[in-house]
Amino acid sequence: MGAGHLRWLHLNLASHGTREWIERSNDMPKPVRQLMLSPDTHQRAVIEKQAVGLVLHDYERDFDRADTARIGALRVAILPKLIVTARMHPLRCADIMRGKLLDGENIRSAAAALEILVGSIIEDISEITRKLSREIQDTEDALFENSETPEGRDLMSIRRRLVQVHRMLVGMTATFARIEDDEDLPPHLEGAIEGLVQRIGGLDSDVAASQSALRLLRDELDLQATNRTNQNLYLLSVMTALMLPATLVTGIFGMNTGGMPWAHAGAGTLAAALLAVAAAGLTYAILKRLGLFKR
Repeated sequence: MGAGHLRWLHLNLASHGTREWIERSNDMPKPVRQLMLSPDTHQRAVIEKQAVGLVLHDYERDFDRADTARIGALRVAILPKLIVTARMHPLRCADIMRGKLLDGENIRSAAAALEILVGSIIEDISEITRKLSREIQDTEDALFENSETPEGRDLMSIRRRLVQVHRMLVGMTATFARIEDDEDLPPHLEGAIEGLVQRIGGLDSDVAASQSALRLLRDELDLQATNRTNQNLYLLSVMTALMLPATLVTGIFGMNTGGMPWAHAGAGTLAAALLAVAAAGLTYAILKRLGLFKR
């Protein structure tokens, strides 16, 4: 696509013809061509002869499903009058960019193209972050209002996705920070890079806030689980203390020795049972007087 004198090509690196075209391109300096064709997918940047090459992360999409947890690499070459973006698998940012272009978004410069490109990735990640934040808030409401304990694997899934998003943003911030400090950065891209760094930093702050809320939720769940365990142990200890004297009485009367009280009495068993209950009641009175039941 093009707007004015700027051309924008979006290519599929799975095509052999695409790779051959990039290898033979005279517009791209060799370091940029190598970055576009490299199998390495970590986020990075290179600047050579007024050309900027970038590898950025975005979520992949399937033909029948837009939201996946797979991270793909978007390779970008920014030249004075040409922008080339390439990917191995379909990415979600392409759909967002297509929608903006269909809505009449006008791209007249490489800086504007970079802003809409990275802005599309930021919008995608921002929507994912808002969705995760809503899930955390819904879980908190269910916990405090309805006393519904969430599934641990659900919270683990949210935590894993937040960590994934945070790593993407940290890598993107580091990539743009490096080229922002590079003396060879073309002047017409400086303002766009600075603005994008600020936007990414703000989004990462939102992710950090969601991570903090999730940690507090996990702490609350751990505290409630600890309280339930302590309560169960307390009840078990009380029952053990009450039953111990009764067990002692029944143990004494179970000894096969001579001179056992009430051995030949008709109500001997009842008398022994009443003695066991009385021992338990006395123990309860002593423990209550000592303040061990003030819970």
